[in-house]
Amino acid sequence: MSQIGTSAFEDLQRAAARIATDVLWPNAASVDREAQWPQIGMRAPADCGLTGLHIKRELGGHGQGLLALALVTEELGRACGSTGMCFGMHCVASKVLAAKPTPDQEERYLRPIAEGRHITTLALSEPGTGANFFLPRTCFLADGSEFRLNGRKSFVTNGGHADSYVVSAVHPGAEFDPGSFTCLVMDADAPGLNWCEPWQGFGMRGNSSRAVQLDQVRVSAANVLGVEGDQIWYVFEIVAPYFLVAMAGVYLGIARAALELTIGRLKARKHEHTGQSLQSIPVLADQVSAMWTAIARTRQLVHHAAHLGDAGSTDAPTALFAAKIDVAEMVVSVTNTAMMLGGGRAYQDDDVLARLLRDAQASHVMSPTTHLLKTWLGRSVLGLPLL
Repeated sequence: MSQIGTSAFEDLQRAAARIATDVLWPNAASVDREAQWPQIGMRAPADCGLTGLHIKRELGGHGQGLLALALVTEELGRACGSTGMCFGMHCVASKVLAAKPTPDQEERYLRPIAEGRHITTLALSEPGTGANFFLPRTCFLADGSEFRLNGRKSFVTNGGHADSYVVSAVHPGAEFDPGSFTCLVMDADAPGLNWCEPWQGFGMRGNSSRAVQLDQVRVSAANVLGVEGDQIWYVFEIVAPYFLVAMAGVYLGIARAALELTIGRLKARKHEHTGQSLQSIPVLADQVSAMWTAIARTRQLVHHAAHLGDAGSTDAPTALFAAKIDVAEMVVSVTNTAMMLGGGRAYQDDDVLARLLRDAQASHVMSPTTHLLKTWLGRSVLGLPLL
């Protein structure tokens, strides 16, 4: 198993850091202000091959796993939470496509992804099932060599901008039979795919997390992922671990950005009446130390969980649940502290810290939510089935 510090990881991390500094950071404010999907920001990792992070090398990708995902998304999230989120969801969906591909799927989807010509994403959540994103109500019916899909998906990150969507569906009447849940890949130009209103979020305003109506959408039988009934396997073996790590990386990046901004401002400011620099005030230094420690501790847990996942350890799910729980609580705490230390300046609506604080709030509510993960973690530790 590869370790942090090897040339492959260092190269990927440096590439992501360059993109973050040169492309994402200069555009982050406008992406947030205008609620724009980050087209320029998503083009940059595609141009340097990062969109093929999880595609096998034989198809032109990097063949990497969870740890590489954590490193790359932290760098991107540090500069722009929305772009980090969009990239992370592409990575999760690309790993789903890469898990059990047919030769045809490799050529139509995986090779273009590795070449930077294709963005994909997940379309699993539905308005009627809440945080239970693994319980689809969207139905599919066989129609010759095709399936017809009907239903509604919600909170589709990259919605309306991706080239394909990984969709979960179930046979009519089998909505309570997990063994019948199936994943398919749906092309963006499929007739009957009707996007709802543009995304206007409190935070993560550029991720285009939209709802979509599926009205008799025709999908080729060749687009079934794995075999019919594989959806639960995909959710817990691929979607959950990769989603949790991708989100953990993004939120680590947001927390890191808040800490770095806070440190810079405390060093730069001083009281005019005493000449004392804010960085020399003990109570402020104490809070900065707590921020740094929280980020460092959480990063270690995230990387530990990613290592376990890449190694195929049976302890990986427990560690991954705990890592995402911890990162959500940490990023909210760190950005709240950063806002307090920033004073009135940070409270302005155009301040970077305001964006970071708003983006951090999504950490608890994106499914699987923190409440759901705590339930899964507890059941896992107690030796109970998750569902």
